Amino acid sequence: MTDFAIAAEPREENGRRASRRLRRTGMVPAVLYGDGKPALGLSIEARLLRKLLPDDRAYTSVITLEFPKGKETALIRDIQMHPYKEEVLHMDFLRVHAGERVHLHVPIHFLNETTCAGIKAGGVLHRALVEVEVEAPVGRLPEAIEIDIGTLLVGESLHLSQITVPEGVILLPLQHDDDKEIVSIHNPRTGAEAEEAPETAA
Repeated sequence: MTDFAIAAEPREENGRRASRRLRRTGMVPAVLYGDGKPALGLSIEARLLRKLLPDDRAYTSVITLEFPKGKETALIRDIQMHPYKEEVLHMDFLRVHAGERVHLHVPIHFLNETTCAGIKAGGVLHRALVEVEVEAPVGRLPEAIEIDIGTLLVGESLHLSQITVPEGVILLPLQHDDDKEIVSIHNPRTGAEAEEAPETAA
């Protein structure tokens, strides 16, 4: 897992007016909470976030917040974006420390999609899940769950119980007996044929 570092400053003022004033100076308001400590208001330069956030790894990696008088390690918990501008309005960070187990949604990446046997045979790929909630130790959170679908045939599917995840990683839906379907290959003609089939007299 990749660790990221970004400069941050404590902030005293809260509220909408204070946040608007802060944004006009090129800063983004944020809050750091968790680990049994009081919530801490902070601000981060917008230009630094524009460099950080396009990297998908940042959303599942430990972020080191570097303050003038110390550091905190955290995960990105929430990002509030402007409704129509590529502009971050507010961020939430969750304090974490080495050895702690945390819950996080991570993306699912499908491997060998272009060479998938079922797709090459004319099947249609259906992604039932694009992310899954996991539990893992800090520092060992996967950036993504990779699933090889190269041998998947038309009519076949994969469920959470059928995939292998890195050591120490738990797929949380399985802890609740929720064996979700992840992906399947459908026959594109099935639906049309069913619609066109004549009704059978009772």
